[in-house]
Parts: sequence; structure tokens; C-alpha cells
Amino acid sequence: MRPSAPLDLQFARLPHADGLPVPSRQTEGAAGYDIVSAVDLTFGSMERKLVPTGFCIAIPAGYECQIRPRSGLAYKHGMTLPNTPATIDSDYRGEIQVPMVNLDREPFTVTRGMRIAQLVFAKVEVAEFREVRQLPPTDRGAGGFGSTGK
Repeated sequence: MRPSAPLDLQFARLPHADGLPVPSRQTEGAAGYDIVSAVDLTFGSMERKLVPTGFCIAIPAGYECQIRPRSGLAYKHGMTLPNTPATIDSDYRGEIQVPMVNLDREPFTVTRGMRIAQLVFAKVEVAEFREVRQLPPTDRGAGGFGSTGK
């Protein structure tokens, strides 16, 4: 199967990101583009902060960019994102900042240049809502959380 053509993504570096790498995939099969911190920040236990990356992007219309945690930081250090995945809309042009939280008991320091999260791009479908009196039936019906476990 041939890979699709890459998205044409405009990237603007802010002054506090001088010398930092452009978001990149670490392997050919990687879905996410690793992004790095532009600053040093220490997180206490259960503390949340926004981590600046020092860059802005222009996401093409019809796409979104999701920010996802890095599995190694989450597993080894309890550092994750409180809203996962975070969505960046195609009309946003500000600095990409990563909301992070330290779920560990010990403080953790994010250092400038440390890989902190991943960007994953996805197509967005536009929906038109049509109000109806009753939804079509399914075998599951209105069964919610845990209702499919047998």
C-alpha cells in the first residue's frame, strides 16, 4: 500500500525556539510527530502547567491536529496530558502549548529540548444535525458505560 502524500504544513518558529528541532517522526511507521519543550519547567506532584513549544503551525482546512502524550513519559514518570487528545483546529495560529500534568508523587522537570508530546493529524468530517423524534433502534439501545461486557 502506498503512503498518502504528506500534508503541506506551514511552520513558524518563535524566538524562544531557536535551535530546537522541527516536529518529526522518530521512525518511518510512526503516526506522531514528536514535539519538544522550549523552556525548563518543574512540576510538583499533581501540578498542571502549559508547556510552550516555540512554534506555530497552519493546519490545512479539513484537518485537525491532535496533541497526544508520549507513552514513555507517562509510564516512567507519570507525566501526561489532562485532556487527551487535545485538538488544535485548522483556524488556530497561535503558539502550540502542551497542557501537562504530573501524576507521580515526585517532582518532575521538563527541560528545554525534551520530547514532551506528539502531534497526530486527522481529517475532519463536517456534520449537519437533523432533529428526529426517535432514533433508529439497535441491539445495544441506550446501554451505556460497561453495558456491552458479558
